[in-house]
Amino acid sequence: MPKILVVDDEVDLETLIKQKFRQKIREQKYEFFFAVNGKDALEKIEQHPEVDIVLTDINMPEMDGLTLLSRLNETSPLIKSVIVSAYGDMENIRSAMNLGAFDFITKPINFEDLSVTIEKTTRHVTQLRETINAIKENNILKMYVDETVLNFMASREFESSLIANEIIEGTVVFIDICSFTAISETEPANTVVALLNEYFDVMVKEIITQGGYVDKFIGDAIMAVFRGDYHLDRAIDACLAVRATINGLPALPEGRPFVPKVAIGINSGEMISGNIGSSSLRRLDYTVIGNSVNTAQRLQSIAEPNQIIISEKAYGCVKESFNCKKVGEVAMKNISGVMMVYEVLD
Repeated sequence: MPKILVVDDEVDLETLIKQKFRQKIREQKYEFFFAVNGKDALEKIEQHPEVDIVLTDINMPEMDGLTLLSRLNETSPLIKSVIVSAYGDMENIRSAMNLGAFDFITKPINFEDLSVTIEKTTRHVTQLRETINAIKENNILKMYVDETVLNFMASREFESSLIANEIIEGTVVFIDICSFTAISETEPANTVVALLNEYFDVMVKEIITQGGYVDKFIGDAIMAVFRGDYHLDRAIDACLAVRATINGLPALPEGRPFVPKVAIGINSGEMISGNIGSSSLRRLDYTVIGNSVNTAQRLQSIAEPNQIIISEKAYGCVKESFNCKKVGEVAMKNISGVMMVYEVLD
């Protein structure tokens, strides 16, 4: 229901408005408020910040309509104003429009014209507020959905290809906060969440800096994906930065002997990228899957605190760029045989 503030020092106008719009007031299609000048109008708006439209005269005591328009531009830019005045000369019209008036009606008032103007202004205000809400929702969405997914949604008719996928070459990283489960068993839930968010925040910044994106948060772990040129190198650089940053964080206060450390697994190769889930239930996860992804997770599971573990294949690609140390052959869950693995030192 549009809320309309009428600003005019003519005392009879309030009665006239209520009579002319009595049906719409009764049907709760419009709600009117009244003020006798600009100063009174600003006080009314402070009391009723949900006002959508201001219908204001120009010539009024204490504060005229043009001054009111300038004040509204500063304090309430979403409110749309319509000038209703006997001063319908071009100079006043231009002054009002330059101050942000949405429309201009001359007195004596043609109430049929006023009704059409209110409807037109209401549509504009509604569209404006919907746009603002959409921007807010989009900003919230960005906090939950990676930019890669948003770009995917905007770049093509994704509704018709929800289950479509592609084979890509990339690097997957799993970063686990070591022994964090022990903290969650002894600390209050709000403390646990605050700590986890603090650790995740510094980790994600390093991932984004190197052009990676967070695929998902898994409990106290992060799965990140790197694509494009030098994806493996950028992934390792990000992980080195994550480790250094986490190691630089202070330990918890005395009595809570927890020092944050990370264990990291990195692997590169082909993987399937796309929406995984049920289109029928409208529940999908835009992610990567495949043996390369599984191997990265297994590498993380064997990493000790402060270790960054990579496969022999990855080592062959980066041995000239990074200082690595052979760990040896290890057997990993659900992977046949043994695998030679290396630790990235710096």
